[in-house]
Amino acid sequence: MKIAIPTRDNLVDEHFGHCLHFTIMTVQEGGIADTETLPAPEGCGCKSNVATVLADMGVKVLLAGNMGMGAVQVLGKNGIEVIRGCSGNVDEVAQKFLAGEVKDQLIECNHHDCHH
Repeated sequence: MKIAIPTRDNLVDEHFGHCLHFTIMTVQEGGIADTETLPAPEGCGCKSNVATVLADMGVKVLLAGNMGMGAVQVLGKNGIEVIRGCSGNVDEVAQKFLAGEVKDQLIECNHHDCHH
């Protein structure tokens, strides 16, 4: 399984559509086996092709700060579960997710300049 985290300065970016890149982690046997980065496409968000690209890479879960429902729906249509409300260091967030300590907080941004 692969998880993706919208990232800025090794932290979960507070808004999916504004991230600099995605940290993609391959999970094997309950731990992180490999990490790679994917530069965020121009206009990253629900109007970009990032959901398709992430799905093609095998991403099944996206750990995010917050995002609009359009992005949640596009990711879902591509088979990617979205968990919102994440914050902090990407490695620590991934470890908490694997330990079952991260649940979707249903944080929703309803406009493009959202800052929750």
